[in-house]
Amino acid sequence: MSLVELIAQADERGLAASGLACLDRCVPLLGGDDDEILRPLWASLAEGAEVSDWGTCVEQARMKLGAPQAPEGDGSAEGEAAALAHRMLGAVPVERSASNLREWADACSVAALQIHRLLDATDDGESSVTVRREGRTQGMSPLVSAELRRQIAILEVLSGRGSGTLRQALVLSTEGRRVLRAVVSRRARGRV
Repeated sequence: MSLVELIAQADERGLAASGLACLDRCVPLLGGDDDEILRPLWASLAEGAEVSDWGTCVEQARMKLGAPQAPEGDGSAEGEAAALAHRMLGAVPVERSASNLREWADACSVAALQIHRLLDATDDGESSVTVRREGRTQGMSPLVSAELRRQIAILEVLSGRGSGTLRQALVLSTEGRRVLRAVVSRRARGRV
């Protein structure tokens, strides 16, 4: 099943976690050195958590990460990637409803793939991110390929039932954050 189809079928919690996972992986671009900044948002998705906690946690994350209202890239791949990550954070819906979250999760998916495409040292060819999300993956660059697989795996995990699904999604997202942090660090060393 393609990423687009998985997002279309996801429930409210799956959409929230999917979008949050994309944002979580991009924390290194937001200036977030603390891997725990988005933990309250993850906790607000746990079984038994109050849905109203989501909005409070969104505002707290924005304050901690200092999301600008209209971030602009500086023309570099890193600047454009950071601008996309800030847009993801700025667009998190404060009200946790399926319609709000579906639009946001879909936009986060596109932005996260685009961020990985911008930062990948290997050319991803002529194919657009949209084509990749629809399942056409031939010739995909390694970083974009890994991000696509991660997004699909998170949505598949979240479509299952059980108490451990959210934790599995968080583990997958944390792994992706480490990868992106290493890429950002390597690119910064290359500029020095």
